[in-house]
Amino acid sequence: MRKSIITTAILASLALTGCSEAPANKESTVKANTASSNEVQASNVLMHKSDLQYQAPKFDQIKMADYAPAFSQGIAEHDADIAKIVDNKAAPTFDNTIVAMEKSGTLLTRVSKTFFNLASMNSTDEVQALQAELAPKLAAHSDNIYLNPLLFARVETIYQSRHELSAEDQRLIEFYYQAFERAGAKLSDTDKQKMRDLNSQLASLTTEFSKNVLSSFKNDVIIVNDKAELDGLSDAEISTLAQAAKDAGKEGYLITLVNTTRQPILTSINNRALRQRVWETSANRAMDLNGPNIIKQSHLHAEKAALLGYDSWADYTVADQMAKKPAAVYEILDNLAPQAVEKAKQEAADIQAEIVKSGEKFELAPWDWAYFAEKVRKEKYDLDQSLVTPYFEFNRVLNDGMFFAMEKLYGITVKPRNDLPVWNPDVLAYEVFNKDGSSFGIFYLDPYAREGKNGGAWMDEFVTQSGLLGNKPVIYNALNIPKPASGPTLMTFDEVTTMFHEFGHAVHGLFSDVKYPSLAGTATARDFVEFPSQANEDWAVDPQVIANYAKHYQTGEPIPAPLLEKVLTASKFGQGFDTTEYLAAAILDMEWHSIGVDTKIDDVAKFEHEALAKHGIDFAPIPPRYKSAYFSHAFAGGYSAGYYAYLWTEVFAADAFSYMSHNGGLSLTNGNNFRNNVLSKGNSEDLMQDYIKFTGRKPTVDALLKRRGLVD
Repeated sequence: MRKSIITTAILASLALTGCSEAPANKESTVKANTASSNEVQASNVLMHKSDLQYQAPKFDQIKMADYAPAFSQGIAEHDADIAKIVDNKAAPTFDNTIVAMEKSGTLLTRVSKTFFNLASMNSTDEVQALQAELAPKLAAHSDNIYLNPLLFARVETIYQSRHELSAEDQRLIEFYYQAFERAGAKLSDTDKQKMRDLNSQLASLTTEFSKNVLSSFKNDVIIVNDKAELDGLSDAEISTLAQAAKDAGKEGYLITLVNTTRQPILTSINNRALRQRVWETSANRAMDLNGPNIIKQSHLHAEKAALLGYDSWADYTVADQMAKKPAAVYEILDNLAPQAVEKAKQEAADIQAEIVKSGEKFELAPWDWAYFAEKVRKEKYDLDQSLVTPYFEFNRVLNDGMFFAMEKLYGITVKPRNDLPVWNPDVLAYEVFNKDGSSFGIFYLDPYAREGKNGGAWMDEFVTQSGLLGNKPVIYNALNIPKPASGPTLMTFDEVTTMFHEFGHAVHGLFSDVKYPSLAGTATARDFVEFPSQANEDWAVDPQVIANYAKHYQTGEPIPAPLLEKVLTASKFGQGFDTTEYLAAAILDMEWHSIGVDTKIDDVAKFEHEALAKHGIDFAPIPPRYKSAYFSHAFAGGYSAGYYAYLWTEVFAADAFSYMSHNGGLSLTNGNNFRNNVLSKGNSEDLMQDYIKFTGRKPTVDALLKRRGLVD
């Protein structure tokens, strides 16, 4: 049984559609309805296991109308699977209860993974409406399982005798027991009903939050009518903005926002008034709709935590992570905050000097930072980004960079599969092979930003690896690189490292070699799952790798050594800003989820300010990477009280890369060590012990401080 559980009650409405003429008799009605149902199932591609390689979905055959009946049938079948387990008269055993749950709900898993993954990349009003309808039903279905006293009794019986099981089997029963316990299986009937109500409300609120953020990408845009205001942008960039306006049916030039508070376009716009307009649109988006939502969510989470015996949602959430206690999270955040802010203030002084040097007298504001920081960067490193991007052409970075590095490190090869259907014409499909030529997974890459696609970058699965079910992994990465109006896609260095980061998640899923799907791939603690992805970023700057892909898209000439040195040195520039904005967001997330049930919050902006001031990180020129109203990680993406994980896991990533660098660097020996002891294990073993098997010791923060440029 997986976490992708959703809902029922749509099939009934389908049975009522059709001819309005009264049927001749009851028997003919039953026959007609049965035939109609069979026809619907036969034509619905989601109802059937895909016969494409590794069950890759048939994206070209899926229709929007297929989802509702598939969800209804899926939930009904899952209900029947669970009922069979509960009604089993035999004494509960690991096989007839736990393994049976792992095998249950296959149709629901298939339709859930397909729908929700595609919803994040191809959202429409119709998709959003179905998401809103499904959310509370999903919560109810999950509660029906995890709050079922008879099912929990079976799980508890097995849990009490778990020491008789193998190590991986013990890990799975512990996973299930904890899931039931944390869901409220030990609550009274009255409190279980309260839990159901809370879960239903939270499911609706998170769906609403996500919908509002997605809508903000469409509605919170900046229209520029005077081309002169775009001074500083290249002709190609201006052409792209003009095309965006045309595509949206608007006159002029359309600037859309990326996911974070900072906007990359601010590095180039000379017009200060336009910079302020762009930044304020970014910083204030979705507040009217999501402000009340955030307050409601935070209080409901506090109520849910209290019901389960925890002081706060943060206490509840962190309890089953590597950190264990919020105090451990705050300790690492608060320890880094003074160093980060001090570094940021040094950077701010350099920027203020650049403002004065330019003949201006204004005080540095958030919308000035990126623009003048770029000037400081150019002066310090004589680095002009427009001279850099021609050496980072998308296809070369992908094939000669990322895939090249993965072949050197893991011995894998990645071959195009143009025969596989995709969900958008820009999506690339690949098959992945081991060094011995054996095939072991399918990988998709959705590279470009577009309307209806979530912001940011992420990885997910259409099919999770499982030895029990005989499943090979089907994985995808989603990026949001701006698609040029014409010509090649030239990437920034940040976009290059993001590509490597997300493929770090991909290999975590692809290399999974675990028996049970609930423990496979990236199904680890949140404060571990970002470790492989962050570790993979560093291969983007490995000398052997970067020499292979950093070549001019027109001439094929390698990037000049002095320019490359500037790029690599400049990549450490601005770490005070980067660390401060990240820490501010992580602290906001923790503070929102550390409130008690009696905490009164009326003003989101006031809460944000007080939370940042409390931790000494309220530095006006640097706002949080995400302000609350569009902080999807915290309020819609499953990272509530968990955004700290990126920093927590960066400790592991920096330490791991340092270890490999001192032991041969980009080599099959290092790659196989990492693959065998970390990437292949999923959550089937103790995560810290997996790391210790890899390096021989626990990680330290030394490499992280150097990586972020906070120490020499």
